[in-house]
Amino acid sequence: MKYLALLSGGKDSCYNLVHCAQNGHELVAAASLGPEPGKEELDSYLYQTVGQDAIEFVARALEVPLYRRVITGDAVEQGSEYGGRNANNAGGVAGDETEDLYELLLTVQAHHPDVKGVSVGAILSNYQRVRVEHVCRRLELTPLCYLWQRNQGELLAEMIEAGMEAILIKVAGIGLTTSHLGKTLAQMEPTLKKLNTLYGSHICGEGGEYETLTLDCPLFKHRIKLIDTETVIHSGSDFAAVAYLRVKAAELVPKPPKPTSAQAVSTPPLLEDEFKALQGAILQSQGRSEARNLPSLHVGSRAFHHPTGPVSSIGLRKGAWVVVANIQVSLLEGENDITIEEEVIRCFDTLAERLAEGGLTLSQCCIINIFISSMDLFLRVNAVYSTFLGTSPPARACVGVDLPPGIRVRMEAMAFSEKTPFDRQALHVQGLSYWAPANIGPYSQAIAVGERVFISGQIGLLPSQLALPSPRSLATELGLASQHVARVTSALRDYSGGGWEGYTQLALYWMTQLDDLVHVKAGHIALQSSDYPTLFLVVKELPKDALVEKQVLLHTGRCPVIDEDDGEVLLQNSVPSYERGYSNIGDQGALEWELSSFKEDDSSCVIIFVKGDFRKGVTHFQELSSKMTSIVASALSIRYFYRPDTGTDMQYLCRRIFGENGAPAVTPVPCQMISSLSTDDWDLAFCVVTASRTQNQ
Repeated sequence: MKYLALLSGGKDSCYNLVHCAQNGHELVAAASLGPEPGKEELDSYLYQTVGQDAIEFVARALEVPLYRRVITGDAVEQGSEYGGRNANNAGGVAGDETEDLYELLLTVQAHHPDVKGVSVGAILSNYQRVRVEHVCRRLELTPLCYLWQRNQGELLAEMIEAGMEAILIKVAGIGLTTSHLGKTLAQMEPTLKKLNTLYGSHICGEGGEYETLTLDCPLFKHRIKLIDTETVIHSGSDFAAVAYLRVKAAELVPKPPKPTSAQAVSTPPLLEDEFKALQGAILQSQGRSEARNLPSLHVGSRAFHHPTGPVSSIGLRKGAWVVVANIQVSLLEGENDITIEEEVIRCFDTLAERLAEGGLTLSQCCIINIFISSMDLFLRVNAVYSTFLGTSPPARACVGVDLPPGIRVRMEAMAFSEKTPFDRQALHVQGLSYWAPANIGPYSQAIAVGERVFISGQIGLLPSQLALPSPRSLATELGLASQHVARVTSALRDYSGGGWEGYTQLALYWMTQLDDLVHVKAGHIALQSSDYPTLFLVVKELPKDALVEKQVLLHTGRCPVIDEDDGEVLLQNSVPSYERGYSNIGDQGALEWELSSFKEDDSSCVIIFVKGDFRKGVTHFQELSSKMTSIVASALSIRYFYRPDTGTDMQYLCRRIFGENGAPAVTPVPCQMISSLSTDDWDLAFCVVTASRTQNQ
């Protein structure tokens, strides 16, 4: 795509251009924000303003037009989010310096309407990323952020190896003095690594330790030569000065044409070692398996038996949580048909009504599971879905299933009532990178609330392209999907301030091919570091025709416990326990359950698998029901996965497992195959997520 460069003149904004070129994008313009004439530097939260006296030379070295704008706003909104979570107030913040960027890019678009992307040199700053992405979303531009979340030591070495010549133009960190001004990255690398070891300083200056000016990079047509500079000292120190270089005179020096055989810059490996091992385990499994060519399990909805029960959605309030189950649309009296758009609108209207009954709003949703009858409807569903959500939308998983006739959309949503802005942390990265897939759509990679971490369903997209691997490969797709989950978890942990481990309490693997089931299990076993409830589900379709999608629910490991002395709620780091039970029912039937729970506060996830004539297993269900008493009392989300060709009685089962009153709110999910790690071909499975003891009050 054609793109513009956000230029600070520093190493990061220039080196990201090299990766944009390597990924096939075409640079057509540059844009930069700086202080008003007469001011050389601003104390901006968002922009690097030192070195603005040389930015014209950087644009000329790239041979692209430069668009500039004076920064007039201030850091009005300094929180982790920018703009409102409600769709009605998701725009910009008046007077904020972020809006200067919006106006600048709007000007560039007017001159270059074919620009579709924006190069951003962000490595670690979520503050910067969130605001740039917010502007890009409003202008329908794609952020290109190939340095995002890169290891800083590796990245600095790659810059030097690629021929980046950047000098320190400002110092403001421990161990850096005026003597380091004007030195190149290559000259400074040993010092920067030493300071990182001694004091934890950021090797690439992400903590503001230093700023740079790029004199040459592989994309430059000319090299910048500094003729006259002056050192300006803000505060002198023998060990930690704050000072910068003022560029008083410079010139461009022509560079020889780049040879066509020039080596491409280094890029990170597609898979880290542990996910290469997962990939290898699947390939070995596929090599051992004989070709089976099993027929499709999809036999047409007319042969299916869907559970009877309440057609309307059910809202459930438990403490800080509100869960709305089985959100779907029934035609009004006299209606024969409605559009898919109207169906989605009505689903969201119902969701909003049920949340309001519990005192919450759409903006407080943390996860929405959406099931659609055909992936051919996905784009139309997504277009309407996006109009209801603003900044930091909820996490999401979307799959195609064989819904009952007349229903094209079914949803389940969980929402959480925050007492402070710190109670909800969202990771909504929208830029193309090598890290993990951008969420261009209306959902976040992850949402953390109430010590639960909801990870959006991940498919095996190549992050730099948002495309599936070619040729198709189950091994690579599951390796990528699992790596995406791990990287999203790590980034959210860092973003939210750390202090928690993150334990998987529930994992769902969605796939579309029955033959892939055994191989996905082999990959899971290769990756699994501990035991936790796991579901393997074969369904009709997945987004982008993916072979597998992985969805994970984590717990931070921090359990709220009440201090016996003063009644204050404290957080205690804990590890979940895992239990599993299995019973035969009659000749052909079986009952299995898996449970992950924290004994400190009863935060639990449980999966109950059933096969055969469950009416013969009354005794086993009574034993299970007794064990499930506390879980049922605090149950939030209950999903009922079933094989429509088995004709099971959901209402009867709910009474057997959850007591005579049945389950409080259930979302039925039709599947073509349901498996646990140990057993294939279950008739049905209940998946239950509970609230903690303190949150259930």
